[in-house]
Amino acid sequence: MYSQSTVILGGLVHIPVVIGVFSFIQKFFSKRASNFPQDAELKKSLVKPIEQKSAPKPAPVAKAETKAVVKKKHADVPVNIYRPKTPYEGTVIGNYSLLKEGAIGRVNHITFDLKDSDPFLNYVEGQSIGIMPAGEDANGKPHKLRLYSIASTRHGDDFNGNTVSLCVRQLQYEKDGETINGVCSTYLCDIKPGDKVKITGPVGKEMLLPDEEEANIVMLATGTGIAPMRAYLRRMFEPTEKEKNKWNFKGKAWLFMGAPKSANLLYEEDLQRYLADNPDNFKYTKAISREQQNTKGGRMYIQDRVLESANEIFNMIEDEKTHIYLCGLKGMEPGIDEAMTKAAEEKGLNWSELRPQLKKAGRWHVETY
Repeated sequence: MYSQSTVILGGLVHIPVVIGVFSFIQKFFSKRASNFPQDAELKKSLVKPIEQKSAPKPAPVAKAETKAVVKKKHADVPVNIYRPKTPYEGTVIGNYSLLKEGAIGRVNHITFDLKDSDPFLNYVEGQSIGIMPAGEDANGKPHKLRLYSIASTRHGDDFNGNTVSLCVRQLQYEKDGETINGVCSTYLCDIKPGDKVKITGPVGKEMLLPDEEEANIVMLATGTGIAPMRAYLRRMFEPTEKEKNKWNFKGKAWLFMGAPKSANLLYEEDLQRYLADNPDNFKYTKAISREQQNTKGGRMYIQDRVLESANEIFNMIEDEKTHIYLCGLKGMEPGIDEAMTKAAEEKGLNWSELRPQLKKAGRWHVETY
């Protein structure tokens, strides 16, 4: 039997050992934490694409047979290179209005320099970045970040691969008789070349382009929802961009663009150039609500244009190489669904069953806000 003093003395002898073990564990995890960005990059390079499961192509209610469709896998894409706690401070190198005289609101094209980012902030078409506006909220806390769809290709507007661009509309709304300006959108529209902006990301895999060069791309956009579509179309049709790509688009691209007025159409000069240079591969349909009328005499919205072209759209959907992309205000979704439901019925199809099947097959892509 041990005396009380012996027990206490024995316990004290083991304290240095316990402290040593604890110190070793703390140093080990501190080292792992400090190496996190490098480890993350290494892991990215080692990650293999996940083999996707087969998903059946939508079964028609009435007509032709359909084949089983395999959801296409994407090569690994960069995600969260920069996070809210460790953002990259990019330099503004351009900020200009995209609107013509007589337009409604305020929409700007803003470009940031990425060349000093380390690790490099690379991205692919269809992704988004986060912006952390300067200043504090009413509670004295830093403003939360907002996500914006990237409007440039991975090679940037200057094709040197060192920039990223956004298409930003200043949010404005009325509250108690007062005009309220959106915090982040106003911040972005007001920044000037040389200003530093905190950037996070990139994020997102929902809106990525398919790898197949023969894919057909149907794009439905309203307002600044044109941002990812602009990146897709530059990748497809911009001559200098095509020279840099190991991807030569051979399919058909069809853009449905909604705007309140002609002066609010974004990147119009580029789109008209792509149309003139690629008549067999690009189609462009506009819905200008305050200047055009639908068949019922009401304002022309994007869903009206979809309904007008329903037969052609569904002929494309029957091709398993066709992908559909929606981007813009969330309010556009019900109208598109209604138009697609009517169009599907005329083909003897059930849109409520077809849409989730397209989604499961990786052919229905939506990013609304």
